[in-house]
Amino acid sequence: MRTLITGGTIVTATDHYVGDVLIDGETVAAVGVDLAGTLEQPVDKTIDASGKHVIPGGIDCHTHLDMPFGGSFSVDDFKTGTIAAAHGGTTCVIDFAIQEHGLPMQQAWDTWMGKAEGKAAIDYGFHMILREFNEGLRKEMGTMVDTGVTSFKLFMAYPGVFYVDDAGIFGAMQRSKEIGATICMHAENGLVIDVLIEQALKAGHTEPRYHALTRPPRAEAEATHRAICLAEMADVPVYIVHLSAAEALLEVGRARGRGVPVYAETCPQYLFLSDDNYEEPDFGGAKYVMSPPLRAKETQADLWRGLKYNDLQAISTDHCPFCFKEGKQLGKDDFSKIPNGAPGIEHRMVLTYDGGVAAGRISMNRWVELTSTSPAKIFGLFPKKGTIAPGSDADIVIFDTEKESVISVDTHHMNVDYSAYEGRKVKGSCETVLSRGAVVVDNGEFAGRAGSGQFVKRLQREWS
Repeated sequence: MRTLITGGTIVTATDHYVGDVLIDGETVAAVGVDLAGTLEQPVDKTIDASGKHVIPGGIDCHTHLDMPFGGSFSVDDFKTGTIAAAHGGTTCVIDFAIQEHGLPMQQAWDTWMGKAEGKAAIDYGFHMILREFNEGLRKEMGTMVDTGVTSFKLFMAYPGVFYVDDAGIFGAMQRSKEIGATICMHAENGLVIDVLIEQALKAGHTEPRYHALTRPPRAEAEATHRAICLAEMADVPVYIVHLSAAEALLEVGRARGRGVPVYAETCPQYLFLSDDNYEEPDFGGAKYVMSPPLRAKETQADLWRGLKYNDLQAISTDHCPFCFKEGKQLGKDDFSKIPNGAPGIEHRMVLTYDGGVAAGRISMNRWVELTSTSPAKIFGLFPKKGTIAPGSDADIVIFDTEKESVISVDTHHMNVDYSAYEGRKVKGSCETVLSRGAVVVDNGEFAGRAGSGQFVKRLQREWS
């Protein structure tokens, strides 16, 4: 299949020009001006992108599809979640396989591959969550890297569930240096947070807003600082996931300012929502229970500055949806039992275009960098993904910068019964989406096939 995209404004992290893209099979064959007149062979399909922007497919490097929680699962599996992602211009996700206590990572790998194969409509990779660290897992980290899982996530939060102590984190960091892997850190002081939760519940404070009050910004900042110190001692980079607090961002900025290779992501929920949402009536605040929690509204300006000036390098979603009418009700009388997570995989690109580019906060090149190119570079996908260039995968979005829409549960494709952005009017639309050369969204309608997505073996990082 040879496809020619003509007349669009091609935007990458560095380029911005009107041109054509020739796709041969699954990859980009050529990029140029007036390619139609130079082709020696005819094309099978021509897509007119005149008046539209042609951008690399988005890469969401933080999702939780079909994730187990308290006897249930996040309600988007790899079929519904990746179809929703495709509608939103995301053509690759990196999800999280979870190593169980006392069991090898291979079991987690087999389980999550079983969840994704035959269901995913776009390409996917995995990080590996380590619930513990020991000599057996240390050796197995190298095996996982050979498999193409080149990043490992550890938690400073959730004692008894995911929490790993500083010695374990430090050991995993040292091992990551040996094998060219990346350590991703959930940075919150979970031991202190558990004390605050216990105190709040004893005082009779059960409402959703106490989820935020018991996870203060300083708990995130302290853990972020500690993670950076451990990484410095191990002499490796560290990637801070879902950064939400201005105080934590300050720690990242300080470290980067003195040359420490610290990388961090934030998420749309922290850019567009605030702790005011926890006050919604009729238990509505439970919809926004996630960790870290939503912060004060003025924090949004700090995060946008971090994105603009590169103290934050990526925008992911931490997509982990639980239905309001069922899952979230588990914490009706105890905020600590509300499943942590919220939906967002479908609207990351349009929300950040509308609130970032259209609002004048970041350039369109920077938007592409944050949503595609930088995640690809950090996690070993570039240049296969994250750009439009000869030889790269033909993961491409034809984006209409002028079309407006309203985000609503009534129109989204995620398998969840609410939208965190219900009623928000946004500018920008993913009109046509291609995954490895195949059209998966055509004029807003799904045209792909569940199961067509492939596992992407990611490269080891040579950190400098």
